[in-house]
Amino acid sequence: MEVIIIGGGLAGLVSSLELARVGHTVTVVERKTYPFHKVCGEYVSNEVRPYLESLGLELHALGATHIDRFQFTSPSGRSLETGLDMGGFGLSRYTLDHALFQLGQAAGVRFLLGKQVDSVTFQADGFSVELADGQRLTARMVLGAYGKRSRIDKQLERPFMQKPSPYVGVKYHIRTDAPVDTVALHNFKDGYCGLSSIEDGKYCLCYLTTRDNLRPFGNIAAMEQAVLCQNPHLKRIYETAEFLYEKPGVINEFSFSPKKAVEQHILMIGDSAGLITPLCGNGMALAIRSGKLASELSTRFLTNQLSRTELENRYQAEWSRQFAGRLRVGRTVQRLFGNPWLSEAAVTVFGGFKPLLRRVIRQTHGAVLAVN
Repeated sequence: MEVIIIGGGLAGLVSSLELARVGHTVTVVERKTYPFHKVCGEYVSNEVRPYLESLGLELHALGATHIDRFQFTSPSGRSLETGLDMGGFGLSRYTLDHALFQLGQAAGVRFLLGKQVDSVTFQADGFSVELADGQRLTARMVLGAYGKRSRIDKQLERPFMQKPSPYVGVKYHIRTDAPVDTVALHNFKDGYCGLSSIEDGKYCLCYLTTRDNLRPFGNIAAMEQAVLCQNPHLKRIYETAEFLYEKPGVINEFSFSPKKAVEQHILMIGDSAGLITPLCGNGMALAIRSGKLASELSTRFLTNQLSRTELENRYQAEWSRQFAGRLRVGRTVQRLFGNPWLSEAAVTVFGGFKPLLRRVIRQTHGAVLAVN
């Protein structure tokens, strides 16, 4: 086979679909079975909307909401709002990923679902991929699209794996009376919580905090009442919203540290190559863009227009050109949030000069992705 893609999130699905449609044999190995929920903010920048629609996604029919406003609140409840120059849409990963999966099936992508990759080895200008059930696959190329952290990262001895990560991400789907056209970012001590509309009248509530914030309270629910609800906007949501699932989705041990886009000849895409801080609300768009980039360069390699060395050098260079600056801005801006004093100061500064806030937002977004 020509290409194995490890992970069936947005980056893996986009790249598999693009590669299959130009005639390559592609296998996606995904440890879950579609459709499934993922811990994710579920707001998507309009920079990728025309491209997604060109792939055959009918976003309006899927229930995507229109979002063109941004609200920011400090832990004390002070608030500011502004328009989003580009705007975006809200759609759950449960719905979006499943729709892309169905397009991939129709294009001839082979999916191995409910399977875990144990190891990847490069030798003799090809790859050997061993699954946890003992199955072994071979391919000319491997794309790493497995997300924020994996046993493969440990096998590859990626440097960020040596540094413990303090972060915990928590996600709910709820029903509430918040504005449909607004993505909100509510700050609390040592964390921030995003709220945005998705399909079927639902909202995604997703927040980032630290284990140190959770530890004194013993469980998530107690921490939410003691810490998040100090922000009156979050307190109102927790007191009045309908929470649609018994338990939230939870992830931890993910890193915002810089990563290489190529590791031992594997092209890393999506969060595997670099994770933008959630406050930027743009991780889904970056994953989609990186999947498209990897598929285009991979096709040139598979059709002998690029050597492997040329492929890897061009992918790393282009990935850095498109995404490194945006991730760097995200890491810098994140320092303003979750800190009560800095969050209050940000409301004052940005509230008095909203063009500055919109400029910061633009720096975490890219131009509209070209449609082939």
